Amino acid sequence: MTTLFFDIGATLADGVREPDGSWLLTPLPRVSQVLDALAAEPKGIISNPGTEQDAAERLTVALHAAFPGRFTDDRLLHFGPKDSRAIFDDAVASTGGPADDCVFVGEAPDERAFARTSGMRLAPHPVFARAAIEDRPVFWTSIDVPEVGGLGVLKSVANGTEAVPSRTSSPHLVLAMATGLGVEALRQAGFTTEVRERVENTAALSP
Repeated sequence: MTTLFFDIGATLADGVREPDGSWLLTPLPRVSQVLDALAAEPKGIISNPGTEQDAAERLTVALHAAFPGRFTDDRLLHFGPKDSRAIFDDAVASTGGPADDCVFVGEAPDERAFARTSGMRLAPHPVFARAAIEDRPVFWTSIDVPEVGGLGVLKSVANGTEAVPSRTSSPHLVLAMATGLGVEALRQAGFTTEVRERVENTAALSP
């Protein structure tokens, strides 16, 4: 069974620090649905809470408040800097299994690069967690958006498949991340797409 490890900030949720030092996490779009769809998979955290006293404890409280019942194994909660492979090695060790049975889900390409050196599989967004479990790649994909329907239709279609718009260069050109399944769904919906290189450890390309 694959263990999924998620970053928190900008991957699972937006965070706000309250005046009393506690955290308030607001789940990002599509995240709760993804977690529900992956209910049977063990899930953990790899995230940097900062250096303040009790930072990890405060972030853990906020995590459970934002995602009740989703992260129930404390052994899989890892907090600290993600500026080397060390925390990713610790996460793998906490599963008791091989690194290839672990997936790191995080938006930052440099952090994904460290996770890769630990042998973990990667997903650049929670939407692609299932693809990572099944070892299916995610590609940068340029999408031509027609005038009729426009960005609203694109958003609706993307929300129902493995595609995540990343940057809008104009009302008629969008750069997205998508799996092969996502690209096919976009094309069946009438969008012209150009599949480019794999996302893996890369930052966003120019459309």
